[in-house]
Amino acid sequence: MSDSRARLKLPALTALVVGSMIGGGIFSLPQNMAASAAPGAILVGWAITAVGMLMLARVFQSLSLRKPALDSGVYAYAKAGFGNYMGFSSAWGYWISAWLGNVSYFVLLFSTLGFFFPGFGEGNTPLAVGCASLLLWGVHFLVLRGIKEAAFINQVTTVAKVLPLILFIVITAAAFRMDVFTADFWGRAGGKLGSVMDQVRNMMLVTVWVFIGIEGASVCSARAERRSDVGRATVIGFVGVLALLVLVNVLSLGILPRETLGQLRNPSMAPVLEQVVGHWGAVLISVGLVVSLAGALLSWTLLCAEILHVAAKDHTMPTFLGKENARQVPSSALWLTNGLVQLFLGVTLISNSTYLSLLLLATSMILIPYFWSAAYGLQLAWSGDTYEGQRPQRRQDLISSAVAVLYACWLIYAGGLQYVLLSSLLYAPGAVFYAKARRERGAQVFTRLEAAVFAVVLVGAIAAAYGLATGQLHL
Repeated sequence: MSDSRARLKLPALTALVVGSMIGGGIFSLPQNMAASAAPGAILVGWAITAVGMLMLARVFQSLSLRKPALDSGVYAYAKAGFGNYMGFSSAWGYWISAWLGNVSYFVLLFSTLGFFFPGFGEGNTPLAVGCASLLLWGVHFLVLRGIKEAAFINQVTTVAKVLPLILFIVITAAAFRMDVFTADFWGRAGGKLGSVMDQVRNMMLVTVWVFIGIEGASVCSARAERRSDVGRATVIGFVGVLALLVLVNVLSLGILPRETLGQLRNPSMAPVLEQVVGHWGAVLISVGLVVSLAGALLSWTLLCAEILHVAAKDHTMPTFLGKENARQVPSSALWLTNGLVQLFLGVTLISNSTYLSLLLLATSMILIPYFWSAAYGLQLAWSGDTYEGQRPQRRQDLISSAVAVLYACWLIYAGGLQYVLLSSLLYAPGAVFYAKARRERGAQVFTRLEAAVFAVVLVGAIAAAYGLATGQLHL
């Protein structure tokens, strides 16, 4: 860790944040949003998301400065504020969300390539899974060569994938039609979308998905050259990506009617641009998405390994996950992560899981880690810890962290019971790893409160397993 080769500067940290957030989500955003909400509700939803995510970004920025000794933010904040099991659960949930996201990226990548090669279908055919597996292990061995080398490649791909997005925005802004955008502005025609509140609620998990990665610099804070760069990278990345997301979404609604957008095949940005400039527009977006997903896969592979590695070094995960190779890469954590990605790629063949179903599940898994991080920020501001003589700053942080906590609670509600139960099914097996880590230290596995929390998770997991077995729940 002390070797300067592993230290990341502000551009690399910012690229990690932007590269993590801009994956496949933005390229499918027009269809994903139009399928559940009309333009008016979409604007309301983006306003809620912008405020909530900005407050969450401020929490990460503040905590990175006030608690510089806490590396790998999402995990460390939960542990510092609420105990070992909550810290473990945040690390576990974040890790599962990250590698599930990678599975969804592989599905979307080869679904996109299906535009050129029909054998890839929707990204879950045997040919697609086979090629995805080859790419998975190619990325795996690239990361094994070194964190800094992988981060440099991520910077290059981040620049490459932003360029077609900017071109899309410029072209669609020139072709934007206000009459198309305002037609059935609140989605009342036909009554299929429900009330405005229903529409906003239904689009929430999609908006969170496209912002996952906002904590990327915080997760890799131990490798930052300067701690202050972690907060700067988080805010810079958030503002830039927010602008891109809103513009891509809103401008698309002025090119094609909402009903048409909602029925497009993903990546839906491709047919939107094709509508304006012809076939080359679809090709451009498809190529841009391939580059984007390659970079996002690299970013998330780094984050997956890092969260397990840091938790193992802190004795919250089993010690074998803290092993590094000669290039300071957390190799054991990387092998476990990509082994599970490979397993779930196989599952897509059996369950025909689509990009959208995988991204919603991945999003639901990260809501708990986000909640605990926001709650820790609120705890510090409320208690005044680290705020001696800083009353105005304390008041600001108290407000921003309180809003972030409320936003996290709203997201859990918006996700619905189905995803709460499915998340429980994925959280419950983590107790095996937690128990192993605790026994390695000769410590009691659960406190009384932690045992009660785990019991609730276990009940939810059993209910989810029953629901999947009986067909009441679907992946």
